[in-house]
Amino acid sequence: MQQSYASNSRVSSFFIEIGELSRFAGRFFREVFSRPFEFREFLKQSYQMGNKSLLLVGVTGFILGLVFTLQSRPTLMEFGAVSWMPSMISISIVREIGPVIIALICAGRIGSSIGAELGSMRVTEQIDAMEVSGTNPFKYLVVTRILAATLMLPILIVIGDLIALFGSALVENIKGNVTFVLYFNEVFEALEFSDFLPATAKSFFFGFAIGLVGCFKGYNSKKGTEGVGKASNSAVVFTSLLLFVIDFIAVFVSDIIYG
Repeated sequence: MQQSYASNSRVSSFFIEIGELSRFAGRFFREVFSRPFEFREFLKQSYQMGNKSLLLVGVTGFILGLVFTLQSRPTLMEFGAVSWMPSMISISIVREIGPVIIALICAGRIGSSIGAELGSMRVTEQIDAMEVSGTNPFKYLVVTRILAATLMLPILIVIGDLIALFGSALVENIKGNVTFVLYFNEVFEALEFSDFLPATAKSFFFGFAIGLVGCFKGYNSKKGTEGVGKASNSAVVFTSLLLFVIDFIAVFVSDIIYG
């Protein structure tokens, strides 16, 4: 009986949080078109998110390309299909593996940073002080960060994909004596517009989800410094789950459109 009550309580709290997150997103869409536009803060957040995540994304993409190629090469060699390596790697990375892996990395890097920053501002009453002084903290803190994450994540994903393809080309150059020019010629022959469009479109939703959940958790943080840690941790966990849901919906829709 007690266990059933606890499970029902968790389910109800989950749906309550979903409702609060939806209301938070609705407030964002209302505020984003209203004045004043905090353009300078938006540029600052975009620079920080992009610049501080670039090295991590680059290393992740490079290792992804290396490992994926090294793991796939022996299997293709058994079937005599090593010549398919550039097309297989490029389509896999651009369509699915690159956007999802890099989005998860950025969820840990950007989402936790936003949650911890806004959470510490909430528990130290800096946000309350902004409200008292007549400043709109939601506009200044939340809208700018969500927009910056939405804009920067597609750019980071494109950079990560290119570096991953370079890592794959490096393996092929060493293992199979394939020149970089030949490798990338095969890559661009294999890729089509229908490979880029869904991946690019869902990367904007990935960025929006990372910024939204990070801001939501941090902005509504409670219980002092303990709440800051919980906000940062739950932002990463919740965002990671949401990214998989968005990815499933994007793949389902693109399959309907492109058949």
